[in-house]
Amino acid sequence: MSSRFWPIHEDVAEILLTQEQIAVKVAELGKQISQDYEGKDLGLICILKGASIFAADLVRHIELPISLDFMAISSYGMGTKTSGVVRILKDLDHPIQGRHILVVEDIVDTGLTLKYLLESLRSRQPASLHVCTLLDKPSRRRVEIEPDYNGFHIPDKFVVGYGLDFDERYRNLPYIGVLKPEVYQRELAGK
Repeated sequence: MSSRFWPIHEDVAEILLTQEQIAVKVAELGKQISQDYEGKDLGLICILKGASIFAADLVRHIELPISLDFMAISSYGMGTKTSGVVRILKDLDHPIQGRHILVVEDIVDTGLTLKYLLESLRSRQPASLHVCTLLDKPSRRRVEIEPDYNGFHIPDKFVVGYGLDFDERYRNLPYIGVLKPEVYQRELAGK
């Protein structure tokens, strides 16, 4: 695409994962989840907003009857690093007690947000609770937590695209790209 129509591409320093690489990995994850949960009552919980695009693609590769619910949590605010303070902005619409639950997350970074979320969900007594993430930054981990299904390990860079944002922008990029530091430094300085 021409940058004339997509000026947001100019804010990306490098493409870490192409649209094609992501599509192949999402299909692989869907196939594995289908095998692992065959015959089970599976509920997916998509963590908004970042995981919405990943979850939409993933569910089309899961060949099982599933339910889909949504939670919105916040730990970043306007910055590029997690604040460590987690807030539930939107809770589940349906109970999960006795069901096999798979949390669909966009990225696991420090693990603090996911740890808080999993503790909250475990208290609701699901039959099982696992995590599927598109991206994992193990070098930033501050708590012991490992996703059960992981698309890609990535370096400690601030990434956007395929649902991931900075200041609510760049989610619509079809790839995972590294945002130029001057973009978020300029934005944060202006706030």
